[in-house]
Amino acid sequence: MIMQTITTDQMTILVKLQSIEIETNEIRIKLGDVAEKLKKLDAETQSFEQDISDAELGLDTLRKQYRAHESDSELNLSRVKKSEERLRAVKTNKEYQSILKEIDDIKILNSQIEDTMIEWLDEIDTAEQFASQKKTEYDQLKDQIGDEKGTIQRESEAGKERLSRLESEWKDVSGRIDPWLMKTYMTVRENRDTAVAAVHNAVCQGCNLNIPHQMYNELQRCDSLTFCPHCQRIIYWKDYVE
Repeated sequence: MIMQTITTDQMTILVKLQSIEIETNEIRIKLGDVAEKLKKLDAETQSFEQDISDAELGLDTLRKQYRAHESDSELNLSRVKKSEERLRAVKTNKEYQSILKEIDDIKILNSQIEDTMIEWLDEIDTAEQFASQKKTEYDQLKDQIGDEKGTIQRESEAGKERLSRLESEWKDVSGRIDPWLMKTYMTVRENRDTAVAAVHNAVCQGCNLNIPHQMYNELQRCDSLTFCPHCQRIIYWKDYVE
């Protein structure tokens, strides 16, 4: 529906205003994601630090278990030595056999402890390699995340600077639009993500629907403010402005 006459310059300025707003919104969305991106990187670092802490805790537990078995083994060897010394003082065969059995039992127990210690040593070696690998990966991750944070912060600063320039540009451009047209634009924009759409080959680029043939012919005269009958956006002939 034709509402008002409009000049080429006014429509061009209106399209420019919308392009400023689109870029402004894109930058604001990116800036809004900065905190979340940094938080995600920090969470990744903390998760890796927790993995290292868990690996070191597991390694410490293995070492303590090994030392406990080592202590038991040394105690048993001491008991064997004392029992062997007692053999020299026995006077009966029964007592002699009893001490020999005691020594054999201790040696069997100690052999089992030593086998377990060997298993602990293998696990300690594996755990040390794992912890060392995690620390190496962590150092690499810190460098990578440091670089990513630096990039995010630089892009954020550049975005803020660009946003400031766009806000000044918006004021300048909007000031060159006829008040009635600006009011119409703002009204349409309240209900749409964009208020202005080009029409190419009789298709509104805002809703991707065909406009009536008669309207398309009138649109190409480029002298009236026209609205898409489907999405109600302000429409213009693509070759007219772009």
